[in-house]
Amino acid sequence: MAMGGFASGSLGSQGGGDGQGGMTLARGLSDLDLNLSGEQIAQLLEYLRLIQKWNKVYNLTAVRNPDEMLTHHLLDSLSVIAPLRRHLAERKAGWVGQGVAATNSAPKTSPLCRLLDVGSGAGLPGVVIAICCPEVAVSCVDTVAKKAAFIQQAALTLKLPNLQGIHARVESLGSGFDVISSRAFASLKDFTTWSRGALAEGGVWMAMKGKHPADEIAQLSSVDVFHVEQLQVPGLDAERCLLWLKPLSPQSHSG
Repeated sequence: MAMGGFASGSLGSQGGGDGQGGMTLARGLSDLDLNLSGEQIAQLLEYLRLIQKWNKVYNLTAVRNPDEMLTHHLLDSLSVIAPLRRHLAERKAGWVGQGVAATNSAPKTSPLCRLLDVGSGAGLPGVVIAICCPEVAVSCVDTVAKKAAFIQQAALTLKLPNLQGIHARVESLGSGFDVISSRAFASLKDFTTWSRGALAEGGVWMAMKGKHPADEIAQLSSVDVFHVEQLQVPGLDAERCLLWLKPLSPQSHSG
């Protein structure tokens, strides 16, 4: 990832061991070919500190080593940013292709996309998406109240008006989300079944998985896995893939 807007020394100057963490993050961003501003990089590092602070009292994540947290959580979540940005660009191009000016397709106060991160826990990848994609309105839903409260605190601390935490079961949410994401949340069948009611017309699911889940895909019905891409997470020697899914139309399902 190219480091646009990254000022030399800005990470190390923040203290708290950010020097080493900042360099690791910078290398990871370069490997992922992600272009983030200095402010976004600072927000990512502050987000990591916030997880570490809350983890002392609440069990947000089982990973507690700061170096592992950066690789296993932050860089892992950052690996989906480029694919998501491509999807958003295609979505925007589709508006223009239909003869609707992208700037006039919705009220100017509306986000480009509404994304729901299911079983978000500490906000992975939801908070990372909110930082890297300010045009996306991100809602992180979790059944654990303290985890939803953490997301609300992260939104305040990191000054992210496009982020909110929701304490609820995903089945109870209304429709309207253009993208519904998950990271090692549940089987693809359960993930799509439980969250289907929250999906907007024309919406898609974005599921982060480890190894290619062929068995889970075989269990799906009324759902089309229209794209699978391998993810390379810097510093992590493990398989990762990202699956894009959408509901099958009744005609396609019956055929």
